[in-house]
Amino acid sequence: MFKREKIFRSAWSLLIVIHIASSCALQHEKQNTDTASPEATDRSYAYGICVDSLNVQRYAIQKNDNLASILSDLGFNGTDTEQITRAISPLYPPSKLQIGNIYATIATPDSTLAIQYLVFESSKTDYVVVDLRGDSLHVWDSSKAVTLRRRYSEATITSSLWNAIIESGGTPMLVLKLSDIYAWQIDFFDVKEGDSFRLMYDEAWVDDTTFVAISSIEGALFTHRGKEYRAIPFEQDSVREYFDEEGNSLRKAFLKAPLDFFRISSRFSNARFHPVLKRYRPHHGVDYAAPTGTPVKTIGDGVVIEKAYQRGGAGNYIKIRHNSTYATTYMHLSRFAKGIQKGSSVKQGEVIGYVGATGLATGPHLDFRVYKHNQPINPLTMEAPPSLPVKPELMDSFRLVHDRVLQEMDNLRIAESFLAEKETNNE
Repeated sequence: MFKREKIFRSAWSLLIVIHIASSCALQHEKQNTDTASPEATDRSYAYGICVDSLNVQRYAIQKNDNLASILSDLGFNGTDTEQITRAISPLYPPSKLQIGNIYATIATPDSTLAIQYLVFESSKTDYVVVDLRGDSLHVWDSSKAVTLRRRYSEATITSSLWNAIIESGGTPMLVLKLSDIYAWQIDFFDVKEGDSFRLMYDEAWVDDTTFVAISSIEGALFTHRGKEYRAIPFEQDSVREYFDEEGNSLRKAFLKAPLDFFRISSRFSNARFHPVLKRYRPHHGVDYAAPTGTPVKTIGDGVVIEKAYQRGGAGNYIKIRHNSTYATTYMHLSRFAKGIQKGSSVKQGEVIGYVGATGLATGPHLDFRVYKHNQPINPLTMEAPPSLPVKPELMDSFRLVHDRVLQEMDNLRIAESFLAEKETNNE
């Protein structure tokens, strides 16, 4: 269960700052008491196991390691290895072991160092325990307690959004999350010097020492070309989405398909048998069979970044960048629509070309592909971004959330400034 650490500090005056800082300390102490785990007691625990009288050794999986070699190095014979492998496979298949993942032995502290437990960490938070103490193996999976830390960041862009966030103490994950939120409002390939942002977000940590991920962005203001874009998280119909100050969704919907009349002749696959090449290879798109000349429409607003012919491959094709997150490709066209050129701006539903069989194709069809952060995704299962605004009956609740988010961002901004000034004075 995620535990939330929220710091509400204000620096309108030194007295207010001290008062709020004290309140935060009391709240943190209360959280540790209310959610007391074995690790919070005087006894020593690891992976939920009392290790006061045991020896804990941790190792990292190396290149060419596999479960059999790991168990062999730990002194297990072939029969033991087979039993352990069979026991943990339902919870952590050996094929999922990755270089860098941690495994641990918990053994008696005497000269025999008899292993009592084996632990395999499948991620920074999740692990599987093998209890070796009895006549039969007992295996269970569990997760480490995760703490959320509220953070605040702001910067003015001088070169790129990436550099601005990294220089302000953020991570690449934060860059991606922010670009996803504003993908429809801001072209991050075209941010200008002087653009700026303010962010409030939660980081997930385990053991108070290991950073896991950016849990969520809890509020953002981005100024682009002199215009401010707000991102306020709000939940309606059990869906958490980001809205502007008027309650309009920051995301726009794609069309469900680039053709009006079609049948799907081939789906997204990592190993499709190619009808021309007669061999298996990835097919990271969807083929829509339709008569030659059927109009092909762009599924969203964007800019044409490629218009070309690829012999023995895509034939006549067009690639459109919709924003800094999404791009789409339309292949095997018989011809391009009039006026479509590289650099052309296109609107959702605009005809950009016509179905054909150019390039490597056995018959007329459209090979349609979608990319998110330059990686191919399945067009048939991709998330269709909602575009509905906040419902009228929820607007009062939304305004309360909107005002609370902005106030908390201001409080954190003031507190960060105060603490930075205090550290400077102490130096």
